[in-house]
This record gives sequence, structure tokens and C-alpha cells, in this order.
Amino acid sequence: MNKEKDYKLIKFYINTGLGFLLLYSFGEFFEYKESFARRSINSVLLISYLTVLNYLFFERVLVLFKRPYRKLFSAALLLCMILLLFTFGLYAWRLFWINLGVYKDFTPHLSHTRGVAVHAQFSLAAVIFFAITRNIYNNVTLREKNNQLLFEKKTAELNYLKAQTNPHFLFNTLNNIYSLSRDKSDLAPESIMRLSKILRFMLYEAGGDYISIDEELKIMTDYIALEKLRYDDSLLVTLETDVENPKQTMPPLLLIPLVENAFKHGVSETRSRPFVAINLTVKGHQLCFTVKNSAEEDVTSPDIKENIGLSNLRRQLTLLYKEYELTTVREQAVFISTLKINLTSNA
Repeated sequence: MNKEKDYKLIKFYINTGLGFLLLYSFGEFFEYKESFARRSINSVLLISYLTVLNYLFFERVLVLFKRPYRKLFSAALLLCMILLLFTFGLYAWRLFWINLGVYKDFTPHLSHTRGVAVHAQFSLAAVIFFAITRNIYNNVTLREKNNQLLFEKKTAELNYLKAQTNPHFLFNTLNNIYSLSRDKSDLAPESIMRLSKILRFMLYEAGGDYISIDEELKIMTDYIALEKLRYDDSLLVTLETDVENPKQTMPPLLLIPLVENAFKHGVSETRSRPFVAINLTVKGHQLCFTVKNSAEEDVTSPDIKENIGLSNLRRQLTLLYKEYELTTVREQAVFISTLKINLTSNA
């Protein structure tokens, strides 16, 4: 991890040095057009030196002042050394390349004192440029780190909600099979077969982040068929769909809690003429899912209490989408759940 961080920092300082070189060369181009190419070599030599020096200054010296007081003396000595390198050192670096014949001296009559002062000003401009750029880099890096932490927190919470929802869903399904087995119903083998299809789907299809809408409808159809095995012909179940693009994707098992809720807390508690009416419409990227089911009218408690399935669904929607609406209302002996989602409004 430290090696990766050092590599990113070195890359940052190289890019910042190139940026300072371009900015400085831009000014020289208009002032010294005739000698611009030769002066560019001088600039590359000076700015390469300053890039390394700024890296040492910001990443190795200044950080020592954040450490315990016993390190302050060493940090102060290093700081003095760095300051000498920014002033006398840069001028000495220039003289070194002049003696090798690589650096072209355009001010041969400049005194050493004046030369040190001029190059100290150049160093100061570089330090300011690197400091501003480093501050921007720190802010961007911190923002990216915070975004990554938020993403990881969101992913962990979604996984936790799925881990709650899936066993809850399976528990209710197994209860249905238990009821059939207890009554020694001939439909028990068929219910086990349908459960195996649901389990296969949850193991191999629902593990990803998204599935197609038609796959979601398949698992919903299997679940409805499994639920219907518990009831006689008095139960009326309708499923109507109007989906423009069945291959459009959505999170797996997102619609199932509303259907499950209709059977467990609606149909199973209805004494006469039970029904479940399901309607799914997807136009463009706008999904509208409505589930109506029969329910015993409760005049003593008009407020609707959400169970774990609906609560988890609402929280998942908050984490997944920016534009959604989930409403549950009771109209006399009918319970209506409506879910509307803009499938492109990912949170």
C-alpha cells in the first residue's frame, strides 16, 4: 500500500513539474522567441532539480514537524539544508551544467550574489506552484477517499439487507411447504420442486448487482405458483405486465417483498374472496409496480405498520436510487402497494 502511495506521489510531482515547465516556457516563448529552444533546455534542467527538491521538501521534511518534539531538531536542520539547496544549490546546479557545456549562460556578467538571489526567486515561485498544486491534490485525494468509504459503507449495508431479506423470504416459503407436508398434500413434491428453482435462482442469478426484468418476472412467477399451491380455486391471482424492454436491468429480488407481503399479510388473513392483483409497467426507464390484495378491514387500527420485508425494501431503495416512491395504503378491505422507480437514477 505504501509503495502504491509513493508511486502516485512521484507521478504527481513529475506531472506538476511538467506543468510548471509548460507555464514557465509559455512566458519565455513570447519574450525570447529567437532563443526559446535553447532556453527550454535550461528550463528543463532547472525545473527537474526543483521538482526533486520540492518532493523532498513537502514529503520528507515538512512531515517531520508533525511528529513528536524530539524530532523537531532534526527537522529544523533538514529545513535549513533544503533552504540552502533552494538558493545556493540551484545556482550551483546551474554552474555545474554550464561547465559541462549543456546549459547556455545568457547572463555571463551576472555576479554570484545576484545570481543566487535571482534563482532563489525562481525557487520561491516553484515552491508556491507546488504548494498550491499539492493542496488541490490533497483535497481531491481526500474527497475520493471519502467517496470510496461511503461506497464501501453503502455496499456493506446493501449486502446486510440482502442477507436479511433472502433468509426471511426462504423462511416464509419453507413454511408454505411445511403446511402442505403436514396436511399430507399431494402437492408437496411439486412445491419442493418449485422451491429448488427459487433456490437455484438465488444462488446463481441473484448474486450479482443487477438482473434483467424478465428474470425478475420469472422468479416472481415461480413464487406465485408456489404460493397458490396452498389455496383452493377461491384464490384469484392476476399478473399483468407491460414492459417495453424486458432486458433492462434492475437489482435482483427488489419486487418480491411486495408480492410476498400480499400473500403473507393479506391473502392468508382474508376469510372470503381472497385475491392478489399484480401489475408491472416499464415505459422507457420508468418502472411502476402495483400490488393489490384482499385484507380484512381493521377499523381499530387505521395506521399501517411495516414489517421487516417492507422496511428493508424501503432502505434498499434509498441506497440504490435517487428517484423512487414507495406507498402503501388501505382502502377498506383492499391493501395497495405501489412502487415507482426511475431506473437510471442510481444513487
